[in-house]
Amino acid sequence: MREAALPRNPGIDALRGISIVFVLLHHLALRIPLRDTALGDFLPRRVLNALSYNGYEAVFVFFVVSGFLIASHSLRRWGELRNIDLRAFYARRAARILPCLLLLLAVLSALHLLGVPNYVIDRDGQSLHGALFSALGLYLNWYEGHIDWLPGGWDVLWSLSIEEAFYLGFPLVCLLVRRRGVLMVLLGVFALTLPASRAALAGNEIWQEKAYLPGMAAIAAGVLTALLVVDWKAPARTAWLLRFAGGAGLLAVPLYGRELWASFGNGYMLVLTGSTAMLLAGLQAQAGAPMRGLRWLRGFGRLSYEIYLSHMFVVFALVGSYKHAGSDLRTGFWWYLPLLALCGLLGWLAARCFSGPCERTLRQRWLPD
Repeated sequence: MREAALPRNPGIDALRGISIVFVLLHHLALRIPLRDTALGDFLPRRVLNALSYNGYEAVFVFFVVSGFLIASHSLRRWGELRNIDLRAFYARRAARILPCLLLLLAVLSALHLLGVPNYVIDRDGQSLHGALFSALGLYLNWYEGHIDWLPGGWDVLWSLSIEEAFYLGFPLVCLLVRRRGVLMVLLGVFALTLPASRAALAGNEIWQEKAYLPGMAAIAAGVLTALLVVDWKAPARTAWLLRFAGGAGLLAVPLYGRELWASFGNGYMLVLTGSTAMLLAGLQAQAGAPMRGLRWLRGFGRLSYEIYLSHMFVVFALVGSYKHAGSDLRTGFWWYLPLLALCGLLGWLAARCFSGPCERTLRQRWLPD
């Protein structure tokens, strides 16, 4: 018997969609700076920088949302996290993650062996087998942090290493810590370590960005939020205030990141994760009706995994076309127009033709009646 699908929250889907859009814009802006195009003549540099250089922060929003959704779904399936079925939990994660991951690794390996520019692993100390083993072993973030950046198509897997390493241990901790209150205290303390863990890694820029503990602290914030608000029926005014405060905080991070850094240092990351948690709580308490015109954004949210893994193919194709056309930076903003459409289309095709059918087949095989 097929398991009934858990209800979707359109607001949370839209939040995931906004996050993936920031990642896409960031990776193109690193190669075609949006602020140096003709848009800079009439749009404030602060706005263009906010759109261009907050992909890293967007990934941390993903971390919080991921923790919230995994914990919320687990609570709905098993009532309490201490009742998690290990086999079912790991089977669901594997069915969702492995098909696209294995396909991506196969394609990237082939492109490397064929010598395709932007896909060849050629830095000192790096190799194809090293990248493959680190991606499959969930330590690609460590591999980059202690050797050097990998090509962009590989680099996106750093966040997957953190997220899936967390979820390997998460159900085990839930089974060991039987009391919800104790688990919540542990999660809260862990979530608050984010600034300290980043500060402790200040000597290595790559590892500071990609280390396990900061990312896992953000995921823990999402899990804690799910435990706090599950089955919570907040008054409409309270839910609105949470959505407003969370949205304002998330808007402040890209627009006033320098000022927040000057005031709080690495603590500005708590503004990011805390704002995300508040927004999630408000959306969970009062989901409301989907806003018209945002269907595409919610679609991006639902396809965020497929889009995230595949978007560098689109970015490199657009940058190659831009260079072939003469690299006119003033008109470089035009290359952003097809970015979202092509990334969305590629993600949809990957989900429709590959990851969706694979996930259903694996769940039927691994989670029989």
